[in-house]
Amino acid sequence: MALQSIDPFNGTIIARYEQMNRATVETIIHNTSRAQGTWRRSEPDERTRCLANLAAVFRERAVHCAELMAKEMGKPVTQGLAEIQKCAACCDYYAENAEALLLPQHVKTEATRSYVCMEPLGVILAIMPWNFPFWQVVRCAVPAHLAGNAIILKHAANVSGCALALERLFHDAFPPDLFRCLLLPSSRIDEVLSHGEIKAVSLTGSTAAGRQVASQAAFLLKKAVLELGGSDPYVILEDADLPSAVTTCVAARMVNSGQSCIAAKRFIAVKPIRARFEEMLVAQMAKISFANPLLEGEHFGPLASLSGRDVLHQQVQKCLNQGAQLRLGGILPKGPGSFYPATVLSGVVPGMIAAEEELFGPVAAILSAENEEQAIALANATGFGLGAAVFTKDTARGETIARDKLQAGSCFVNDYVRSDPRLPFGGIKESGYGRELSSYGFREFTNIKTIFVK
Repeated sequence: MALQSIDPFNGTIIARYEQMNRATVETIIHNTSRAQGTWRRSEPDERTRCLANLAAVFRERAVHCAELMAKEMGKPVTQGLAEIQKCAACCDYYAENAEALLLPQHVKTEATRSYVCMEPLGVILAIMPWNFPFWQVVRCAVPAHLAGNAIILKHAANVSGCALALERLFHDAFPPDLFRCLLLPSSRIDEVLSHGEIKAVSLTGSTAAGRQVASQAAFLLKKAVLELGGSDPYVILEDADLPSAVTTCVAARMVNSGQSCIAAKRFIAVKPIRARFEEMLVAQMAKISFANPLLEGEHFGPLASLSGRDVLHQQVQKCLNQGAQLRLGGILPKGPGSFYPATVLSGVVPGMIAAEEELFGPVAAILSAENEEQAIALANATGFGLGAAVFTKDTARGETIARDKLQAGSCFVNDYVRSDPRLPFGGIKESGYGRELSSYGFREFTNIKTIFVK
């Protein structure tokens, strides 16, 4: 069965890709393992040079990559260009910090010499989603490459063109076969993960997919890093700067047309300001426009697929049937494409779909809290734990809440949650485990090896 890329703007088939047979998969994995055997012995200077080359290649091909994303998953080219620049910045960060990350860490003991070094694990399987088709891969592959590993990419089928573009980008910056992609359906992941030359796995995707991959990796005793779903809460306190908070909240909900694990999902406002916050949020969300993603400008594109849009609409309808109020949107538009309007649900309470599940699209859910204590309790009343934010003019108060009270891997004060190459990124609870980016992400796919010389 062929893999298909479908333009979500008009529903036309862009391309079909024949899935690879077992012999081809075997050859690719074997060649990548052989390339990694050489790469692991490379000097830090060579690794740094390759990362700098990759940054340059990303910048040179930014327009092509952005247009490819627009066609395959509906990301407006303006946002696509920003994603590619972020990929290049990630390469810059690891190139600039390569020496410090690769150097052994000496520890004083009774030994003549004792230290800790980072030894690569080998070939890493990267199972990646369609919503940030370049960035999600880069934030896994770049630190893994720096550590001396190789990457086998199994990308989402609808962005197979992006997968092949990534393979060319890495091929033009690194030694051959160090980064390869497999054109396979998700049903064949077990076949790849169980291969003896695959030493670890990184998955970004749904909690259900994470459970399946984690189970197999655990059985095989292979290291896994999982970045899964989220239902990020944003707590708005009575002393928040409301105009600034609302602008930030809208941006946080609408990132990638709402199709992001760390997009804001639940807005928890304390009663003194809830009504005003809601009116301002609805007013700003109502100004949002949608258009052809190939056009430049500050607009949003369609959702990545009709099936995804249908799931989102069903969730909205179930929430309304449970008693939520529709303040904006919530009506399927006529015409081609998988567009969904900016939508605001008010009166959301625990037990409703919007409070319990991840809504992957431009739908904001507003919850009301009596006070700070209840707002924090509502924020934490979820199985997810990826990101969270709090808004208050008292930054010391906000920092205390973020540090000591909110249960998530990334907690922001007066800003929206986002990943950054300089900071570790990942979740807790059903949002997964392990970390990407920064020095912590660099260490995930290494053998942290103790050397003791007497």
